[in-house]
Amino acid sequence: MLKKKCDINIARTIKLAQQMILLAQDGDENREDLGCGVLYGILLDSGYKILGIAQKEKQNHMNKGQWQESIKGKN
Repeated sequence: MLKKKCDINIARTIKLAQQMILLAQDGDENREDLGCGVLYGILLDSGYKILGIAQKEKQNHMNKGQWQESIKGKN
């Protein structure tokens, strides 16, 4: 389990971005007009951008030895 608040927030951001991507994909499959397509396109692009930045920040923390993984290494 992560202990440092900054690590927890990065992990939460990664999870949120992944949820944004899933919602955008689902929303696009079920949209009824072009406005929804624009909305879900923006959500998808934003989700991928946020995810990439958060993953890079996680890697930066890991490279510095600052990322505190759980014993099982699930975080």
